[in-house]
Order: sequence, then C-alpha cells, then structure tokens
Amino acid sequence: MKRLTRQALLAFAMVLVATAAYATTSVFPTGTVKYSPDKTFNGYTLIAGGKARLVDMNGNLVNEWEGVNGFPAKMLPGGQLLSTGERWKGYIDDAITVKQLDWNGKTVWEFGKYAKVVKDPKNPAAGDMWISTQHHDLQHAGNPVYYVPGHSYKMKGKTLILGHKWHVNKDVSDHVLMDDTVYEVDANGKVIWEWVASEHFKEYGFDKDAIKAIKGWSPKAGAEKNGFDWWHQNCASYLGPNRWYDAGDKRFHPDNIIFDSREANILCIISHETGKVVWRLGPDYTQVAEAKIGQILGPHHTHMIPNGLPGGSNVMVYDNGGQAGYGAPNSMSPNGLATIHRFYSRVLEIDPVTKEVVWEYSIKSRKKPWKLFGYEEFSPFISSAQRLPNGNTLICEGSNGRFIEVTHEGEVVWEYISPYPGNIPGTNYVYRAYRVPYEWAPQGKHAEEVAVVPPANNSFQIPNVKGQKPRVGEMTGGGLLSNVSMTDEGEEVEVDTDDGPNTMPVY
Repeated sequence: MKRLTRQALLAFAMVLVATAAYATTSVFPTGTVKYSPDKTFNGYTLIAGGKARLVDMNGNLVNEWEGVNGFPAKMLPGGQLLSTGERWKGYIDDAITVKQLDWNGKTVWEFGKYAKVVKDPKNPAAGDMWISTQHHDLQHAGNPVYYVPGHSYKMKGKTLILGHKWHVNKDVSDHVLMDDTVYEVDANGKVIWEWVASEHFKEYGFDKDAIKAIKGWSPKAGAEKNGFDWWHQNCASYLGPNRWYDAGDKRFHPDNIIFDSREANILCIISHETGKVVWRLGPDYTQVAEAKIGQILGPHHTHMIPNGLPGGSNVMVYDNGGQAGYGAPNSMSPNGLATIHRFYSRVLEIDPVTKEVVWEYSIKSRKKPWKLFGYEEFSPFISSAQRLPNGNTLICEGSNGRFIEVTHEGEVVWEYISPYPGNIPGTNYVYRAYRVPYEWAPQGKHAEEVAVVPPANNSFQIPNVKGQKPRVGEMTGGGLLSNVSMTDEGEEVEVDTDDGPNTMPVY
C-alpha cells in the first residue's frame, strides 16, 4: 500500500465527517446542544474554519469576517481579528497574506512578501506573485497563545508566522521538500528572523529505519510540484514567561518556540537564539521518559499553557491519533511511512521537566474501552485545546466540527456542533476554536445565558413528512455487554458483577 498523500488523508477524513458527529449517523443536531452556565467560562467562541465566526454560549452568531480563511483566526481585544487571507492556487494550505481586521472587516495590517511563486501553476503565463506562505499558525510577539486575564495585549509589532519553503536538502531527500519554516516580520513587513525545519534534521532523534524511510520517499506522477511534506508542522508559538525558566532552566527561555510535527510524531522546543532543538518528545515513545506519556500520534496545537492560567507552564497538545510516523516497514506500511495507527484522540497536559502526564481527556480517562468506543473522542486531523481561566479546557474536535468545554474532572459542561460548512465541501470541519471574554468584543451583543439540557437520545426521533414519529415501545433491555472496565492507567480489566462473571466476548 502506498503512503497516503495529504489530499487522500483529507478525503478519508471527509468521509469520517460525512458520517457525522461520533461517526455513527448522517443526521445530527447543530449549535449548542448542552450548556451548564454555572459551570462554564462564559464568553464568545471564535470558530476558525471557512469564514471566521464569533458565537455566544447559546450558539447565536455575533459576528463574521469575510475574506479570511481562519487557518487559524485569533481574536484581539477591541473586536479585532488576526487571521489568514485568501489561499494561493498552488497549494491549499498556503495563504497569500496574513491580515489583521477590525470588527467591520477593514484591514488594519497586512503582510504577504515572504516568497515569490507562480501565481497559478495551471497557467504559468499569469506570471509570478509574492505570498506569505503562511499555514497553520501565527502570533503577535508579546501575546500569549490565547486569552489570559490581566495580560496587556499588543495590537501590532513583531509577528511570528509558520510558512513553507520549496527546496532540496539532500540530508533529508533527493526530492524537492515542501519544508516548514518559522519566521518573524516586523510591523513594516520586513522579515527579521527565519528558521528552517530540514536544517535541523539530525536533531530530531530519527533512528536508521526512520531515516531510510524518509530518504526512500518518492512522489507520485504529477504531484512533484507540491514537494515532500516530510515534517508537516502545524503550530508555532512563543513559550512566554514560565516557572521553569524562572527556576533557571534555560531550555524554557520565554522567546523560545514550541511546535510539533504531525508526520514525525515529535514535539519540540527550539532556541530562538541558536535555532537548535533544546527539548523534545518523540519520535520514539518506548524510551523511559516518553513511555510514561505513551505514543503521541499526528499531534496538533502543541503549546505551553500561559502563566496566569491553571496549569500554567505545562505543555498542552491535541494528540490526534490516526496514522503517522516513520520507521521499519510493517504489514500496514510496507515502505516505512505512516507506520503507527491509533483510532482515538487524547488531550494531554504534560509536565515538560518530568515528562509526565498531569491531566488527560480521552476515551480512556472516561474509563471506557478504546477498542469499543474510541470513535467517540476521535479527530484524525486538525483540532485544538485551550485552558480556560476557571480551570476548564475548551476542546475542538476539528474533523467533526464539535467543541466541548470539560471540567478538570472530565465533565462536559458545554457542547456545540458547528452548523457551518468547512473548507472541505460536504463537511463542517473546524481548524481551531478559541474562547474569549465578552469584553473583548464590545461591539457584539450576546443573548441571555440559558441552560441547554439535551433530551435522552432514545427519546429523540425525527418525524416523517406527515409529522408522525415512530412508535418505539418501551425503553427496556440494555443489559451488561461484558465485564470489561478500565483501570486508572487506562488498561482493560475484567470485573465481577452482581450476576456473576460475564463471559460474553467484548470484541
């Protein structure tokens, strides 16, 4: 089996989404479907997928911005938006410009001069153009990755941008790379700092099997122009002030930059001063430190929780699952590409010094066997997590367009399903979601915060075209399927029941 291209993976993900939330039905409600106002951090939620949209806790649309693609979109105080402009025709991820807009959609700052490319690869006669190549992330220097109470936010100045560069680096491959770069521009649009992923290939901890697989990659006929998306970085942010640096650990300098590689299953921190990797998780999760965390697979939105929030200075990551990684060939990956597979997601909060998980939300943390119920918490691509001021966590299951706010104990206290179309036709996928306080958008008006209590699923039937609901009878049955439960370590164990051991196989 040949390695799936990014387009094929997206097509696969689109099928998952088309089967709807929880991947079990093609019909499902949208908007706010569950809400406990006394348990949530109430504010606006910014939806970054397709257009950028702001909704209140009850799902009412408060504002939307045209001309941006939300890859991502980030709110600033005063109702301003930092986001991405139109996509370049040469590659779906890359934005022509980075834009900052006011509440009414007026551009107040714009940058788009990082790389000169063919305007339209299908029509070379159209000539060249400058673009930002921005994809997946951006951040104004001096600002946290998301809302922190009491922080004084910068509205302009130096901006960190995640971009692309097409070139050959024979340390990685003889083929053209679609390489990831992280660069900074000043307020006048001058590039003042740059880092290139492939230049640090030897610092990522690849073993000989992984290196052989990477070097053995070859493009499909007709796809050479896109290059080898070998690293696929999907985030980049400054660490910001943190207790590790305050205690003398220079690896965690506030100017250093944290990110992940989706293809390689790696989390990294690089020195802003030298560009070198100073902290890393992966790619080998059988090592003593990494083994405490377990396999991270296809990660997104790796960042350091800002000081001033519960868990500040810990690392948070949306550990997607799916398929990724380089290594020795196996039955599912004869060429050593995308060697690891897992079909559930985890949100992890990690102590970066001890490399231990200090909080987790996943199907395992809910004490349910993942082999049976992993689909309930699974987004194989995109997605994000945000720590909120009240200690809750806002989770965006991107491929399903589903957002949940969960307490530290794992209780879902707000749930929202996006009704809006995603950038992939036929889906409602959302790249990221961010919660901001009401005062950040003084121009907006939110409805009264009213609890939403969903009906029991077994009482929720759709009438036929004559308005008739089916007669479903009494809701009886539902006996114990098996005697499988979960330990605190997430392992499956057998338990005795009042009726004695259940011998029915669980799968």
